[in-house]
Amino acid sequence: MNKENNLVSVVLPVYNSEETIEKSLESILNQTYNNIEILLIDDGSTDNSLEICERYEDNYSNVRLFKNYKNVGLTKSLNILINESKGEYICRQDADDVSLPTRIQTQITTVISENLDACTTRAKVLNKNRVIPNISFYLPLNLIIKFKNPFIHGSLFLKKDVLNKVGNYNEKFRFAQDYKLMNDLLKDGYKCKIIKEPLYLLNMENNISTTYSKEQKYFANCVRKNIEPIN
Repeated sequence: MNKENNLVSVVLPVYNSEETIEKSLESILNQTYNNIEILLIDDGSTDNSLEICERYEDNYSNVRLFKNYKNVGLTKSLNILINESKGEYICRQDADDVSLPTRIQTQITTVISENLDACTTRAKVLNKNRVIPNISFYLPLNLIIKFKNPFIHGSLFLKKDVLNKVGNYNEKFRFAQDYKLMNDLLKDGYKCKIIKEPLYLLNMENNISTTYSKEQKYFANCVRKNIEPIN
């Protein structure tokens, strides 16, 4: 089987994202790489997010929708979708971000051609004239990961079997779960890379990182200190 045509499972948790979810979904549906399934999970939204997602599931055969009847958070929602996924590769997407059309094709080609286990891309910050990561992009990943997470979580693309081997997302980390995952991948010797080309448009206003900045700092510090968080 041609690995460059293998199924990619895009996992996309949704919570009160009625203003952004359509644009986010359309960016995945309009990818140049076509062999994808999109797994949505509504995490107890109180706005019209669920209705929008239901419409996409009705209209697209490759969209599957799941529902949490109460809000369980990003980490558990991601693991639910990963367990439901059918693809050889897992691709992240956030409900308030946008993927450029060649994102998935570029990532699967890079993973295969460079024998990687995971990769992310750089991102353009929405409504800002800047690209991240900036300076940290040029530093060795095994060095920078000790101080901060240089990986854009929404742009993550990795082999599903590798994700399974590290236990998927660690559910003790309600926040900074991406930092924990990427730290574990590098620590266990998996090959990861950040693609230089920005293929992702990142929202940095009123998102999890800004709304729960105190919690993010605490859980990120647990990653750096290699200790379990107290929930």
